[in-house]
Amino acid sequence: MSGKFYVTTPIYYVNDIPHIGHAYTTVAADILARYNRLCGDDVFFLTGTDEHGQKVEEAAGNRGISPKKHADLMVENFSALWKKLLITNDAFIRTTDEAHVRTVQGILQMLWDRGEIERRPWKGWYCTPDERFWTETDLVEGNCPDCGRAVELIEEENYFFLMSKYQDRLMNYIKTNPEYILPEFRRNEVMGFLKSQTLGDLCISRPKLRLSWGVPIPFDEKFVTYVWFDALLNYFSATRYLAPKSGHGHPEKEAAKAYYNSKGEFWWPPDCHIVGKDILTTHAVYWSTMLMAMNLPLPKCLFAHGWWTVEGKKMSKSRGNVVSPNEMVERFGADALRYFLFREVPFGLDGNFSISALAGRINNDLANDLGNLASRALNMIVRYRNATVPSPGPEGKKESDLKAMAESIPDLVKNDLGKLRFNNALENIWKLVSLANKYIEDTAPWKLAKNPGDTERLNTVLYSVAESLRLLCINLAPFMPESMQNLWTRLGQEGELSQINLDDQSKWGILRPGTVVTKGEPLFPRIDMKTNNLNISNNSTASKDKEVSNRKQAESHLPGDDSKADNLITIADFAKVELKTGKILAAESIKKSKKLLRLDVDTGETRQIVAGIAMSYSPEKLLGKTVIVVTNLAPAKLFGIESQGMLLAVPGNDGGLTLLTTDKDAAPGAKVG
Repeated sequence: MSGKFYVTTPIYYVNDIPHIGHAYTTVAADILARYNRLCGDDVFFLTGTDEHGQKVEEAAGNRGISPKKHADLMVENFSALWKKLLITNDAFIRTTDEAHVRTVQGILQMLWDRGEIERRPWKGWYCTPDERFWTETDLVEGNCPDCGRAVELIEEENYFFLMSKYQDRLMNYIKTNPEYILPEFRRNEVMGFLKSQTLGDLCISRPKLRLSWGVPIPFDEKFVTYVWFDALLNYFSATRYLAPKSGHGHPEKEAAKAYYNSKGEFWWPPDCHIVGKDILTTHAVYWSTMLMAMNLPLPKCLFAHGWWTVEGKKMSKSRGNVVSPNEMVERFGADALRYFLFREVPFGLDGNFSISALAGRINNDLANDLGNLASRALNMIVRYRNATVPSPGPEGKKESDLKAMAESIPDLVKNDLGKLRFNNALENIWKLVSLANKYIEDTAPWKLAKNPGDTERLNTVLYSVAESLRLLCINLAPFMPESMQNLWTRLGQEGELSQINLDDQSKWGILRPGTVVTKGEPLFPRIDMKTNNLNISNNSTASKDKEVSNRKQAESHLPGDDSKADNLITIADFAKVELKTGKILAAESIKKSKKLLRLDVDTGETRQIVAGIAMSYSPEKLLGKTVIVVTNLAPAKLFGIESQGMLLAVPGNDGGLTLLTTDKDAAPGAKVG
């Protein structure tokens, strides 16, 4: 019997215009869904839109239409984009669905009957854009602490979910289930929040006199439900009326039917909620305590990813630097964008988006590495063996190494994707890309083709590179489904790549000799950096990124640089720098560099850092040291190795560098400041 995998995105606010952040979350869920389908699991991938609340009501009024009609028009922005991005969601929930509304009302009634909700007077500061109440102490200079806009004082009666009674239980659950909130530094943030203040009760209603567009409270017709309480319940309500009753794409499977019922008991709890870091608290605190009150198991994992900035600046309409995923797909293709988003930075950290970085990934990784490998392999089979995969001869050490690498990739990817380490998974897959390219260079099939005595050896080489491509198709299919289906077909493989079973197809030697291949056009056309209009966003803010050599990159990241800025910064500027303690787990020298060391540093999660301290510290002397790390620095490649942070150091008395360390033991990932 197959397993099940239930993954969700947040439901996106229907008034929003989809940006790169929406795409990032949804593609992440799609990669996981596609991968688990290949593993033979029954998959439920849910996304959708949040359609109630004051801002929807106001926007509809401004257009002179009903809120539902407004939502019907706006929702197309998301559903159309998901098609362009090759998203394979099994369901699209809308909070205006009648079945969802009934579920919300049923749960409200149940919690009211159990005494989990009570009515009381309320006086507080209300932020209309965020549709959220704040206390006096929450405000920042009299404004909303989230959006910075003005608030108004409101006094009225409302209904409250007694969230405060679950504070200790929630803290204990998070402590005893370390995989519940990821990455680890996000879990630490939530625990810090819960430890530092007393959890209040959650206002879950709005008077109809002030807001009519919402789910009516079943036990009081004068109120509607607070939009967040309504929205969070989508994850549960969808299992009752939208979840598939058999395996996606596997109609012959009946396993799910036997365990699925109207209560959604087969699918609950979710295996993974994927959210942006800005809504971590609402999920980790509001949603968790709601489920506790409902006597439902909590999700297995709540993963909060970082944000994308643009050339180091936060995306905003006023700056004109909002990245349109629609535009990026039209210009560069869905697969190229999907690859870039999940290769460029570790999932969980903030990333910096630039057109030059995207074009660089396309040209270097996709066109040069993978595309060139596919083109050379297929062209040689067409040219030397009349487009037919030959039978391989005896296997030598080079073939054994290639085979071993290829067969190791599925386990590495399984481990990485199980922890949502998308970039690690791609890096491991690229080891096979690199080795296969090196294999071609080392074996030089163009030379073998000139010597009739090397016929059998040439057959072995051509078969080996073709089989490497077949296995690359399988492992890369969740990330770049369209391109890999294209390559799969060129390799003469039948059917849809998305329908195969990963375990059955991951063994070396499955490619049948005699299979006919075709060359086709380049998988990933190169981007001409000179003639292509490399502008970003609707306002076409020009990218100023420059290509620099590895050596210059390395020198610019060396600690102890004595260059000084002659301008002062504000406390707000300084607050943008994220400093954390890190424990050095591993250290090694980098070939051809006298100054650089490669380090594995635990900062609440293990990250790779390249540091210019080799002249002052030997690798063995660094092990176990607790250092100070800049953790929100945009990743950079130094000597071809990605560095995901920077160590702080000062010039030492001996002319070398001295690392900044702690004088007492400190847990990895502790914030400095």
